[in-house]
Amino acid sequence: MLNSDNFMQFMGRIEGCRFDYESFNPEHFRGIDEAVRSLDELGIEADLIIMHPYDRWGFSTMTPEQDDLYWKYVVARYAAFKNVWWSFANEYDLMRAKTERDWERYAGIVCAKDPYHHLRSIHNCGAFYDYTRPWITHCCIQRQSRFMTGELVDEWRQRFQKPIIVDEIAYEGNIQHGWGNISGEELVRRFWEAVCRGGYAGHGETFLSEDGVLWWSHGGRLHGESPSRIRFMQDFLKELPAAALAPARFSWDETAACEETFFPDKSCYLFYYGIQRPSFRNYYIDDTTPYTVWVIDTWEMTRTAAGTFQGRFRIELPAKPYMLVYFRKQ
Repeated sequence: MLNSDNFMQFMGRIEGCRFDYESFNPEHFRGIDEAVRSLDELGIEADLIIMHPYDRWGFSTMTPEQDDLYWKYVVARYAAFKNVWWSFANEYDLMRAKTERDWERYAGIVCAKDPYHHLRSIHNCGAFYDYTRPWITHCCIQRQSRFMTGELVDEWRQRFQKPIIVDEIAYEGNIQHGWGNISGEELVRRFWEAVCRGGYAGHGETFLSEDGVLWWSHGGRLHGESPSRIRFMQDFLKELPAAALAPARFSWDETAACEETFFPDKSCYLFYYGIQRPSFRNYYIDDTTPYTVWVIDTWEMTRTAAGTFQGRFRIELPAKPYMLVYFRKQ
C-alpha cells in the first residue's frame, strides 16, 4: 500500500522535508504515467506542469544542477507520450528563486531532449513571460482583469502572433476568492468571447462541498451549470467547416468570427452578443453569396434555422442574452 511519501517525486520522507533531490521516486512517476495514458485513451491532451511555487518541501528552491537533472528526467520519461504538452510552470512569476536565465536554460533542455517537439508554454500569475521567445509554441495566459479576459484574446493574438490559450479565465463556483466564484453564465460567456476572437479557454469548478474537496484540485463530480454548455459549444465547433476561427470586423457592438484562412472567400461567420439582448440585427456580407443562417441560444442550448439569405437582410432575435447567429455559405 502506498503511503504519503510515495506520492512525492523524490525519495525521502515528508516528515521533516527530508528528500534526496537527486534520487527520483518511481512510484510517483508511475502514477503520472497511468494518468497520462488514461487521458490519451479519452482523447485528451495532458498539459504537464513541470514546476510550481506552491511548495513546502524545498522543490522550488533546488540548485541549478538539481533542477537540470529533474528536467532531463521528466523529458526523457514523458516525451514518448504522444498526448503530452510541456507547461513549464504554473504561475512562474511567483517562483522568486528562479530567474529568466533559469527558465531559458530549462527551455534549452526541453528543446534539445524532446525529439518529438511537443507543444511548450509557461503560465503566469501577474506579469507575462516573453511569449515571443522562439521556444514557446503558444501563449498560456491567466486573466489580467477581473472582468475582461476573453475580450483581450484578439489583442494578444496580434501582439504575440501565436495561439492564445486562456487556461485560467476564472472558475464557476462559490469560494471566497474572486478567481473561483463566477456564475456558470459568466464562465460560458467568457468561453464564447475567447473562441470568437480566435482563442481557447479552459474550464474549472470551485464549489464548496461537505468533504472540502474542490473539483479544481482533485477532480470528481462536477456540480456546475457550465460543463453541459461548454460541451454544447464544443459539439457546435466540431460541425464548422472551419478548422480554426479568427476575429472578423463588422459592427463595433458585436463579437464576430470567421474561418481563419488566407483566402477572402469565407465558409462561415459567427456573431456573438453576450450580455446584449437585441430583438433583431441587420447583416451584410456581400451582394451575391447565399448564406444559411441559424440563431443559437448558447445558454438554453437550442438552435433555430432562420433561412437562407444574401445581400442585405434582417434576422429576428429573441431579445435574450447569450445569443449567437451562425452563417454558413451555401
